[in-house]
Amino acid sequence: MRVAQPPGKPLLIFDGDCTFCRRWIARWQRRTGDRVDYLAAQELGDRFPEIPRDAFTQSVQLIEPDGTVYSGAAAVFRSLNRQWLYRLPGVAPVSEWAYRLVANNRRVFSALTPAPTSHVLTREIFVRALGVIYFIAFVSLWTQITGLIGSAGILPVEEWLGQLAPPAFSREWFATFWRTPTVFWLGWSDTALHVVCGLGTALSLCVIAGIAAGPALLGLWALYLSVMHVGNVFLGFQWDALLVEVGFLAVWFAPWGFLPRSFRQTEPPRLVLWLLRWLAFRLMFASGVVKLASGDPTWNSLTALLVHYQTQPLPPWTAWYAHQLPVWWQKFSCGAMFAIELVLPFFIFGPRWLRVVAAAGFTLLMVLISVTGNYCFFNLLTVLLCVPVLDDCVWHRHAAHRAVATAPRWRNWLFAPVAAIILWVTIPNLFRTCHVRVAWPRWFLTAHANVQMAIGPLQSVNGYGLFAMLTTSRPEIIVEGSRDGETWQAYEFNYKPGDLQRRPGFVWPHQPRLDWQMWFAALGNYQNNPWFITFCARLLQDKPAVTRLLAINPFPTQPPRYVRALLYEYRFTTPAERRATGQWWMRELKGQYCPVLQLRQ
Repeated sequence: MRVAQPPGKPLLIFDGDCTFCRRWIARWQRRTGDRVDYLAAQELGDRFPEIPRDAFTQSVQLIEPDGTVYSGAAAVFRSLNRQWLYRLPGVAPVSEWAYRLVANNRRVFSALTPAPTSHVLTREIFVRALGVIYFIAFVSLWTQITGLIGSAGILPVEEWLGQLAPPAFSREWFATFWRTPTVFWLGWSDTALHVVCGLGTALSLCVIAGIAAGPALLGLWALYLSVMHVGNVFLGFQWDALLVEVGFLAVWFAPWGFLPRSFRQTEPPRLVLWLLRWLAFRLMFASGVVKLASGDPTWNSLTALLVHYQTQPLPPWTAWYAHQLPVWWQKFSCGAMFAIELVLPFFIFGPRWLRVVAAAGFTLLMVLISVTGNYCFFNLLTVLLCVPVLDDCVWHRHAAHRAVATAPRWRNWLFAPVAAIILWVTIPNLFRTCHVRVAWPRWFLTAHANVQMAIGPLQSVNGYGLFAMLTTSRPEIIVEGSRDGETWQAYEFNYKPGDLQRRPGFVWPHQPRLDWQMWFAALGNYQNNPWFITFCARLLQDKPAVTRLLAINPFPTQPPRYVRALLYEYRFTTPAERRATGQWWMRELKGQYCPVLQLRQ
């Protein structure tokens, strides 16, 4: 059939009274953009009298610029520029049969078809918020980086990279660069450390402002990966790895236009959106699984919170009050946490209302953890991963009616092999985390190990699971110095417990990395923490970059001749003890952590 007055470009006419039709037309509009016009049959008027009126209620009608009319599945394939697929053997009859089946059962299929929505606002919120977290991470690191890894710091970069550095641009140099990809191969002076942190701060501000978000995120990913590789034990935390992984996916998720309006010009790539949801699932579900799989009796008996508040790395003053709550409440809270971490992650892949429930549950858990603990920007990152779980209808009720062009196809094709590698690595790893045995073929296991080893240095595909084994006591290292070997004075840290009467404070989203590392060191011994000996040496040398990391240096004018470390066991005071003494902590000396040290002549 042909019409006498064809339109200037393809025109798809649909039944505007059909809910199923309206929802799918909205999806196709985003896919076809301006290439195809769409018009409801109820708004057609007297145009195209050659087409019977009842034809529009039976199937869609596509009118080409030459006047040719197509209907049903053929019209759909041609409007989506997939007519080549329709011509394949057997496709046409099967598609037309399926089309008639749906057309004759529209109410059923309308109920099964969710209303279309966009993720334009979702992407903008996600990307700008990630810029805020990058800003926090770089500024926090900037304030302490020279004391940690500077030339006069605890673990100088020059000593670490200097041992690895082969001749520049040799074959060995490229191999070493891939194993340790960092911009500090170009220079590792203290100035270079400040330049990287300053550049990271500036790029994060660009992302927050929406200026060249894609390129800025690529730069942020490369810079943070660089400091992770030279940060040694001070940048080996799970949230550092999580920031790099989220940042890597955000490079593909963000728009690459220069101006802020580029956020709302196209839909984000759906493949990246689902990988962000997959990351949120892995993070939350693995966090619950590792606790149960570890066999820790405190988790299995739901009594972990009876000790957690006082044994966590840097408890704030609210943790003292949480520690005093009754046993039944602590067990209930632990059970609720397992429900959130083990059940709600599966809601991520459900309809909108289930995804909203999951995001709300994750956010509530992170807020409660933030109220009673200091976990730097980890909680913010986890809440950020709740954003792509949602869609624009959560932020704006009319978002479902907005027609936005889809992301360029080249981005999906370019990202597809990256997505395949991510799934190839993470799916078997998640099964392993859950202790589920799968009879993978030998070739698959070999390929999986090789791929994981190859991409390992990029730190962008990781496993997660915090506090698998809970510490039930709190050993604490107290570092002391002396000039005569008889009178000892304690160094006071900014945030870790020391002075019994000092109220524990809030520090997040900043992370005092030396204070954190002291918590880990107390769980072992100084022989397994060689950085601790270097830290003591810097105190004996009176290095300002290191002493600035402390709250109180008892030797401000002349360094001590001797340094030692004692090990105490700390616990929160009871309400009665606090009323009587004014102390937040009680402690008991357990012995010597590190023998007396002095500098060699």
